[in-house]
Amino acid sequence: MKLLLASSSPRRAELLERLDLEFMVVPADVDETRRPDESPGVYVERLAREKAVSVSVPDVAVIAADTAVVHEGRVLGKPAHPQEARAMLTSLQGAEHEVFTGLAVASAGEAASMVDITAVRMLPMTEDEIYAYVETGEPMDKAGSYGLQGKGGMFVESISGSPFTVIGLPIHLIPRLMRKVGVVPEQFARRSNL
Repeated sequence: MKLLLASSSPRRAELLERLDLEFMVVPADVDETRRPDESPGVYVERLAREKAVSVSVPDVAVIAADTAVVHEGRVLGKPAHPQEARAMLTSLQGAEHEVFTGLAVASAGEAASMVDITAVRMLPMTEDEIYAYVETGEPMDKAGSYGLQGKGGMFVESISGSPFTVIGLPIHLIPRLMRKVGVVPEQFARRSNL
């Protein structure tokens, strides 16, 4: 059996690497449009399941995730352009928001999924700081326009919950979901030549 990561996110691949698992990256191609009146948790869990199932084939276990930042009831996805990134960061600065990450594992025609939520409090930021950060390009492929694991981490005052949920792959949930679909996580461990 092989393990696939249904994501093109280098951050998710790096987190999976930390678990010392052998896996291949096979990005999923699903419509990520949020449905009317779909709550953030339902939205990210649905997308994670759809991504996992869309690349699932026999003798493979698939891990997929989707992340959304929610501030004052508004879902903030990836910014379309630098001006939108600056607007998102301006709204988040000095305030608390939530990060919802849906995680799914699919194997042998079954799928299991969960949602993890982490609260993040941002430091106050000046207009110049926001502009300079957006100019680095880092915010452009991240929900909410910041990366906890990158330069954006210097603007995070505190978090309540898992930092991995904010980065986009709640690794603490992976073994539990694997077992729900009958997969033993240890079978994907890298073998040492020692």
